[in-house]
Amino acid sequence: MRLQPAVNPWARSRLSTDDKNMSAQVDSLKSIFFALGANFAIAVAKSVGAVFTGSASMLAEAIHSYADCGNQALLIWGLKEAKGESSPEYPLGYGRAIYFWSFIVALMLFSMGGLFSIYEGIHKLNSTEPVRYVRVAVGILSFGIAAESVSLWGALREINKDRDGLTLWQWFRTSRQSELLVILGEDLAALGGLVLALVFIGLTMLTGNPMWDAVGSICIGLLLVLVAILVGVEVKALLVGRSAEPRVLVRMRAHLEAQPAVAQIYSLLTQQMGNQMMVAVKARMQPQGSEVGMIEAINQIERDLRAAFPQVRWIFFEPDLHD
Repeated sequence: MRLQPAVNPWARSRLSTDDKNMSAQVDSLKSIFFALGANFAIAVAKSVGAVFTGSASMLAEAIHSYADCGNQALLIWGLKEAKGESSPEYPLGYGRAIYFWSFIVALMLFSMGGLFSIYEGIHKLNSTEPVRYVRVAVGILSFGIAAESVSLWGALREINKDRDGLTLWQWFRTSRQSELLVILGEDLAALGGLVLALVFIGLTMLTGNPMWDAVGSICIGLLLVLVAILVGVEVKALLVGRSAEPRVLVRMRAHLEAQPAVAQIYSLLTQQMGNQMMVAVKARMQPQGSEVGMIEAINQIERDLRAAFPQVRWIFFEPDLHD
């Protein structure tokens, strides 16, 4: 079993399916910056609205937007850390660091966003203070819905490059790009929260009962908790260690089986390391006539595998006569 020298996956110009995956990785950074700017502007607008209106739903939404800004800053840091070079202490690099920071973001979404919103709503359930300047709140929330819709459209545009015919739910359950999972979850939670806040402030305005505003804050909190749990479960699986995506594994096995020097694939093990991948292959080889011929055949298989799947950085190839 041999460890091949690291190959820079960004140095390739030929575009394959896996190149598209890496392009989505680069584009996800742009979408994070875009979402960060949009969320900060929305957070400021919501804060002003919360002060003027005294709305619990508006305050919950403002805190949610500020938390999103912090979350996106953590994702940017995680992407930067994941590009760290391998070392004797970290021989497989830092690619999985993005999974750690994505998990932290899920925890923040659960605590700072969800639990605080629920607490704020419960705290104001028995409040008799009316919501002021309701039309101001409606205007700010409408602006927020428009801005978050654009942000969600940008995230979906990048995700669609990587879906390869999968439904959005299938992509969410199988994707190894944790930062895109988090961005999608945040955008959906933000848009859903804004719609809920608008609905419950509307009910408050129609009925004159401020209880509806408090109920809105609780519903927003429950939505955030649900999204945080869904994202957290997926990112936790990546932290533990997942293989390459099933569709990539199918293509990789077919590629290896089509190699003339390979007689039979006994096992194919992969592990996703951020935007890079480790692969271990055990195979029965066709006779090559000599040890040198066998080594050259294996080296050629590895070169072809990296060319077809540029995410692959480490390859362990073991020729054998049986499984």
